[in-house]
Amino acid sequence: MRKRLLIAPIALIVAAGVFFTLPSILDRHMNSVESPAPYPAGEAATRLHDTLFIADLHDDALLWERDLLKRYSYGHSDLPRMLEGRVGLQVFSTVTKSPRGLNYESNAADSDTITLLAMAQRWPRATWNSLLQRALYQAEKLREATAGSDGRMVLIRSRADLATFLQAWNEDPRRVATLLATEGLHPLEGQLDNLDRLYDAGFRMAGLTHFFDNEVGGSAHGLAKGGLTPLGRQVIARLEEKSMLIDLAHASRPLMDDVLAIAKRPLLVSHGGVEGTCPGTRNLSDRHLRAIAATGGVIGIGYWDTAVCATSVAAIVKAIRYTADLVGVRHVALGSDFNGTIHAPFDVTGLAQLTEGLLGAGFSRQEIAAIMGGNVQRLLLASLPAG
Repeated sequence: MRKRLLIAPIALIVAAGVFFTLPSILDRHMNSVESPAPYPAGEAATRLHDTLFIADLHDDALLWERDLLKRYSYGHSDLPRMLEGRVGLQVFSTVTKSPRGLNYESNAADSDTITLLAMAQRWPRATWNSLLQRALYQAEKLREATAGSDGRMVLIRSRADLATFLQAWNEDPRRVATLLATEGLHPLEGQLDNLDRLYDAGFRMAGLTHFFDNEVGGSAHGLAKGGLTPLGRQVIARLEEKSMLIDLAHASRPLMDDVLAIAKRPLLVSHGGVEGTCPGTRNLSDRHLRAIAATGGVIGIGYWDTAVCATSVAAIVKAIRYTADLVGVRHVALGSDFNGTIHAPFDVTGLAQLTEGLLGAGFSRQEIAAIMGGNVQRLLLASLPAG
């Protein structure tokens, strides 16, 4: 009997140990690369790369319990590796809900895997039952990282912030500007006023949907895949009033059409692919590429197989070339989806290989500078709140 009494607590301790180490195991397994660093590039590409301001529109590192300021041997990015890759601006997204059995075709909104991940990573109890609190907690993680970075990471809230950062970056490029974004607006929890709470926490970009339909509108991966709801129309107006950028990644086609019909400011897609090189539920049609470009927006090309139909630099470059030929170089950007449970050709230190691929595809130095970060810089300087 005594032996049995001892076994029970030991089993609980072992189970707890497994539960709390599982996120790290998942992080290592799900945020993978085709080949490990280093990622060599030719001399001409390396020289050019070392002159570039690079901006990436989507990274999910805030979901994981890694210290952004420390270098890791797994995952896709952290501050030391971003500096090595020459990243000047990184948009960090907050993931707050993800349905079980996740797929690209059809997902209901009645399940969630992030709850267990939040518990296992010892997030505050308030985050266990509130999507808003999950977004706010991840925003706080980024603020803490920037505060402890000795000026090497700077949170951007306004055009004035970005202009000041760029002046400092031109003098010393070993620093990264960061911008907060939501992966879907379900953290609003159906309340328009919660958008003000996100804004006050530093959010300046809003994806409308993620892998399921929500109170704002339809997802490309949802059940109904509809357009804007009445609340969604109010949300679009409030986002534009607050000069928050609207991100159409993961949006259903009717949702994109509805937003395009009423938006008065530039729209963007932070991370995705294009049907012209990779057919798929979420990838953008030529019609939508032209319509988004017509707003003055940009399209961030992703690095994973469902976005570009292969795990390779060549596939990313092919999608960039197609998009640039269709709508113009000034509307193309990078949208890695690093740390978003993707298998990428490289981690962030391998970006010089992408520069080399663009050179090989016939892009000029000026065009490469625009694609790799200049277009995002221009959009943000024109679209963020003034100060």
